[in-house]
Amino acid sequence: MARLILFNKPYGVLSQFTDRGSPTARATLSDYIAIKGVYPAGRLDRDSEGLLLLTDDGRLQARIADPRFKLSKTYLVQVEGDPQDDDLEPLRKGVRLNDGMTLPAEAARIDSPDLWLRDPPIRVRKSVPDCWLAITIREGRNRQVRRMTAAIGLPTLRLVRWRVGDWTVAGIAPGAFREMEV
Repeated sequence: MARLILFNKPYGVLSQFTDRGSPTARATLSDYIAIKGVYPAGRLDRDSEGLLLLTDDGRLQARIADPRFKLSKTYLVQVEGDPQDDDLEPLRKGVRLNDGMTLPAEAARIDSPDLWLRDPPIRVRKSVPDCWLAITIREGRNRQVRRMTAAIGLPTLRLVRWRVGDWTVAGIAPGAFREMEV
């Protein structure tokens, strides 16, 4: 059986076990996970939080990470602005980015989720409203969700990956993980 680790990656942690070449030490997966032989199945930017999957099975790793399999990924996204439902329509149709059109995404405005506090907290501007969106994509370009929201005039303030396929970060504290066999 393959091992699968569901890790709630905190803000500021690299999605790798070492930080070679950096003049200053940055937090990595090895600061949180002391299990030998597991590797990340995909990436999550240093300034993003939430679910990162790790496995010891190369085929499972490829199936999770490879865009050909179009495994859905759901993000809870705090954005600057006050969009109405129609404002999210470009996300649902696909957005033109500098590397081409995205696939259509599921996008909806949601109530503020009950999440852990982020350290450091996001910047809040009293004169600019913000809101939360749930965005589900089936591809994995570099910083894709941030670029998609920026393309429609909604800069991302906080990005939390909540779900990958059937796996979710619900109930896992930041910096903690749950191990399972698949």
